[in-house]
Amino acid sequence: MEMQHDPDLQFKLAYPDSERIDTGIKTRARGQWSSKVEFILAVAGQIIGLGNVWRFPYLCYKNGGGVFFIPYVVFLFACGIPLFLMETALGQYTSQGSVTCWRKICPLFEGLGYGSQVVVFYSSAYYIVILAWAFFYLFSSFSGELPWASCRNWWNSENCVEFDRIGGTRNLSFMENASSPVKEFWERRVLNITGSVNELGSLRWELALCLLLAWINHSEVVYFTATFPYVMLLVLLIRGLTLPGAIDGITFYLYPNPARLTDPQVWMDAGTQIFYSYALCIGCLTALGSYNKYNNNCYKDCVYLCLLNSGTSFVAGFAIFSVLGFMAFEQGVDISMVAESGPGLAFIAYPRAVAMMPLSQLWSICFFLMIILLGLDSEFVGLESLMTAITDMHSNFFLQGHRRKLFLLLICVGCFLVGLLMVTEGGLYIFQLFDYYSCSGMTLLLFAIAQSICIGWFYGADRLYENIVDMIGYRPLTIMKYSWKYITPIVCIGTFVFSLVKFTPLKFNNTFEYPWWGYAVGWWFTLSSTLMVPIWMIYKTTLSHVQSTEPACCNASNCKQKKVNKQVYY
Repeated sequence: MEMQHDPDLQFKLAYPDSERIDTGIKTRARGQWSSKVEFILAVAGQIIGLGNVWRFPYLCYKNGGGVFFIPYVVFLFACGIPLFLMETALGQYTSQGSVTCWRKICPLFEGLGYGSQVVVFYSSAYYIVILAWAFFYLFSSFSGELPWASCRNWWNSENCVEFDRIGGTRNLSFMENASSPVKEFWERRVLNITGSVNELGSLRWELALCLLLAWINHSEVVYFTATFPYVMLLVLLIRGLTLPGAIDGITFYLYPNPARLTDPQVWMDAGTQIFYSYALCIGCLTALGSYNKYNNNCYKDCVYLCLLNSGTSFVAGFAIFSVLGFMAFEQGVDISMVAESGPGLAFIAYPRAVAMMPLSQLWSICFFLMIILLGLDSEFVGLESLMTAITDMHSNFFLQGHRRKLFLLLICVGCFLVGLLMVTEGGLYIFQLFDYYSCSGMTLLLFAIAQSICIGWFYGADRLYENIVDMIGYRPLTIMKYSWKYITPIVCIGTFVFSLVKFTPLKFNNTFEYPWWGYAVGWWFTLSSTLMVPIWMIYKTTLSHVQSTEPACCNASNCKQKKVNKQVYY
């Protein structure tokens, strides 16, 4: 049967049509990637996102420069690659999304699938707000002068000072309330942020339109959205390396400080970065892997994708810190005074540096276009993961007519409405609640521990290992099955305990505490996903007790998709 492209999916999945004899309604069968390239680009688009650009370089400089790669590599091989392979292989072997794959493997752990998709829904609602901000900056870049380059604008206050024109901030120690034009553009023009967490303020209509644009601008051309950010990154890297002060910035980025290795926080940062940047434990890898052919070499794909992800993070550090080095050089200040992470880097530090360059509008457009494309890829892969999970649970219903498309539209509208709360004048307070609690490192660590226990001790690490052998035709490194059973859960448990001990409630800008209802909402985000695992275990155990059955793992032969026999090489 000829495989045809189905426009319902954001990716080019090949869905053959099959006829239901009983009703005559056409029902699409579950499809597969039409080529390996599409799978690679889709996964790359998911795992290579904003965290590679604005989080990893900052963590590297903050945690000892070059020596940060030691704990990073340890976590990469102890947790990153094993979990990456586990999730991708589960999807490929069962040909199921992130809920029904656990139902097939071990029904007792089906709550993992539900919990991960709650996280995906939360992240889809708030992550795209970043793209709305980026669109605002992108449109603002099409002007004769970048609006954040000077204090000659209607939104600037009397405390606005153009630091770069008076030799840096050291000469302004007497001005305690002085602020830069780029900071005022962010706080007073883009956000118009309220003065209190308790004040939501009015809707920022310009941001609301940018948010709507981000939702309707979801591209179906994965070849473009996954590859063009690399072009932009290369352009920004070359430009950054040619700027004065770039070498100082790169030295600051990589200068080794071995004493930092004794700080447990450094190891914690390395572990959480692996989980964030590799999209582990949220079901996306399982969903993408489920569209692979049975004999696809998922082992080789996973290794290459992990190396690509880490390599991109490393190179992005050169692009970012070369520009920050230039800014520090121009202002005559230490680089530590201009280095930031997260939105502070994307919307304050980097735009401020760009404003000092010749052809500043061009470099600003390149940077924010890269941010938008990186974010779009991660956003619509997350949504497709969510839809894959829902569709696989009720395939007879959603694969008829336009039901799947309409339900996806309903989810997008729901996320858009939630996002409107975050483009109000007090929206940044809500955004930080989502960012801090809905997809926290502790939640992902708990999911990783549960996954490792399920595969290592219930389903069987040896069994999954043999499943992979059956799919790819040769034996991966034996250390993988020992990682699933021992190394990964031990490392994750240790990291989780440390993060629990070091946990501090969210403070806005590390200064202002939220009211009680703010923390209540935050903990709802965390517990509504995390508690899915134990609640489902209790439900399944109680149900099996009533029905006098056991929620045991199924036989491996009943889990796999149809395959082509392939010789195994020992």
